[in-house]
Formats: sequence, structure tokens, C-alpha cells
Amino acid sequence: MIFHEPTIHSFPSAQANDTFRFSIVIPTWNNLDYLKLCIRSIEQNSTYRHQLIIHVNEGTDGTLEWIKSTQYAYTFSSENAGVCYAVNAAAKLAVTDYIVYFNDDMYACPGWDEILWNAIQQRGDIYFYYSATMIEPESGTNKAVCAPFDFGRDTKHFNEAELLSFAAQLQHTNWYGSCWPPSIVHKTLWEKAGGYSTEFSPGFYSDPDFAMKLWNLGVRDFRGFGKSLVYHFKCKSTGRVVRNNGRKTFMKKWGISSSFLYKHVLRMGEPCREFVPLTFNKGIAYFISRIKSKLA
Repeated sequence: MIFHEPTIHSFPSAQANDTFRFSIVIPTWNNLDYLKLCIRSIEQNSTYRHQLIIHVNEGTDGTLEWIKSTQYAYTFSSENAGVCYAVNAAAKLAVTDYIVYFNDDMYACPGWDEILWNAIQQRGDIYFYYSATMIEPESGTNKAVCAPFDFGRDTKHFNEAELLSFAAQLQHTNWYGSCWPPSIVHKTLWEKAGGYSTEFSPGFYSDPDFAMKLWNLGVRDFRGFGKSLVYHFKCKSTGRVVRNNGRKTFMKKWGISSSFLYKHVLRMGEPCREFVPLTFNKGIAYFISRIKSKLA
């Protein structure tokens, strides 16, 4: 499948930015109700003030008109730009040192940003890739997710009060393997990595690819934080696109499978009660992954 580079227009915000802590990039594709809830949760439940940058794909459901009526920075493509082009374009408008990638079908719980900020301050350098912890309504294979905890499958049936009560009491450990949004990286590393690789457009497997690029830049601290919480509706916008063969592209590019990266390098979902830098162990699993990649 060939994904053509879209034409993207950029519209910086005139908002005062001297107090922004993070630059939050949110790609959206005709999901106005989810986007409004996502933005409201960030504005309402964040400890700090952040720059919001929205990439509007098509926006034919009223999203474009709505975003024009706000003061948020945004980028726009008249067609679906896919994740990679969208986040790369939006990130160019970032005015802070920290780029956060958020999905439009996420609701930020109180203090989500303070936990990440404190971890960054404790870290003391730029060599990290951190994530909040997702709460989802149905079970899946990602051990890093808190599930199944159903507070609504869509915005109309969202039980915000029950979610907030649950989140305030939830005791979830920190975990290894930060790779998926909501994620935060220093702008310097984002730029050195070149953002998200557009050969993975419209976006499948671009997350592990970005993690590999960060690994090659020296990052060994990939952590998710159990007290930094977001609710993820999983509204499945990705079901509307033709999927790229990201699995094969990843193996051809890196010589290993994404599953090897997740399980044996990033150790995704494993509890991280006391942080120890990750290592790349070249054992039997590594050589099996190498062989499979050559055959892909």
C-alpha cells in the first residue's frame, strides 16, 4: 500500500506560552465529541498549564469549525494524514521542551501530568520515554493497561464521576515498556529521532519504531506510571483505514520483531517497583527473531 504525503497547513496559536509545561499533540479524525471531552479533561484535570496542538484530519463533522473558534494551535489536512504525518506536523508547533502524544479518545484523570513531571525532574536528563497508564473497558493483551474497568464505551454513556472515584483509589504499580500514548519525550530527542517514521503510514507499528529510534539514541528508561491515569474509550478510528503492513516493515528495518522488542527489551507491562535501566540481551529469543525477520 502506498500512502501519499498529504498537504498540511499549520496555524500557530497566539496564546501566551510562558507558563506552558508540556506541548500536547492530539491527532483527530472526525471525532468531535471525543476531542471535546479529551481537551476538557486536560484543561480541567491537569496540575499545570499546557500547550494543546490539534491535528485535524478532514474535520467534516464540525471539528474544523470548532477548532477555529478556539485559541488552540492546530494543523489541518483535507484528507486523513495518518498518525505519522499528523503528529510530526503538529509537533513542529511545539513551544515547550516536552512533547506529549495523546489520542483524541482519551480522558485525562486528575494529576496525570504532575506524576510525569515529577518523574522527569527526578530523572534529571533527557534520556527517558514515559507514559501514563491507560484504563480500558475491555480486556486485551497489553499487561500495562488496567482492564477491564468499564466507565462507558462512548461519550454518551461515559460515567465520569465513577471513573474519578475509581482513579482516586486505584493502586497500580509503575511498569516497564512505555511505548504507546499518552507518552512524553524531550523535544531534543524527538527532533533527533525525526519524529514518527512516515514509512509506517498511516501508522501501524510506528510506536515500536519510534521506541527503537530512541533506544539507538541512548534511551534506557522506558517507564509507565501507575498514578498517572487516563481513560481510553478505544473508539477504533483505526478501523476506518486500510492498514499498512507495519509488522513486516518493522522487521525489515530493524532485523527483529516488534514482539521481541516489547517482551525482551522493553519488558512491556512488567512491574517496575525499583527502576533498573533496560538492557538488550542477545539470547536465543533474539536469534530466533533475527531469523524470522530475514524470512519476512
